[in-house]
Amino acid sequence: MKFNLIYLTLILISFKTYAQLPEGFVYVTNEIPSIKTELRYFSENNFVGSIIDGYKANTTILTKEATIALKNVQEQLLKKNLSLKIYDAYRPQKAVNYFWKWSKNLNDTLMKQQYYPNLKKYDIFTRQFIAKYSRHSSGSTVDVTIVDNITGKELDMGTPYDFFGEESSINFKGINETQQKNRMLLLQIMLRNEFRNYPKEWWHYTLKNEPFKNQYFNFDVK
Repeated sequence: MKFNLIYLTLILISFKTYAQLPEGFVYVTNEIPSIKTELRYFSENNFVGSIIDGYKANTTILTKEATIALKNVQEQLLKKNLSLKIYDAYRPQKAVNYFWKWSKNLNDTLMKQQYYPNLKKYDIFTRQFIAKYSRHSSGSTVDVTIVDNITGKELDMGTPYDFFGEESSINFKGINETQQKNRMLLLQIMLRNEFRNYPKEWWHYTLKNEPFKNQYFNFDVK
């Protein structure tokens, strides 16, 4: 009897967790336990240098459809002793608004040398590295890299995540052969599984048939 009560409690806790999300969204790690996550916007390790509005936990959320497609990618990578690592998934609109407000404070350049050494802050928007409305807020866009499961290290993609400059373009030629090969590995496996790439950012992929296209959600990541 005691065991049954514990089991029932766990079911109710799980149901409550899912019930917090709008219909059509899921927690990615519940569906893909082997996937790695490092939500940069729930940390100070990002181009702003602080935790971003709307990020309350290192929790990845996507639409069901995007998660199913991502699970296929992960299963194929695992056969090569590799894994996806998620830097960002669903992003609340309030986070995008926070980026816009931050861009107007020209005195705040704390992370410039690391993330945008050759750009002015405002150019991050004018050159479309960040938009006022992000595909992330529709729930089917994900920022990812690949990790070697044997060494535990990320594959060398030639630039860090969220580096704003031409060097992050998927077809940038000024990187070495290994870095180009790693970018192409990520690109090809994502394309084969119904994602499309944003050419200015090697890490940025959107499900081709996203269910909430041009809808921008604002619930917290928690």
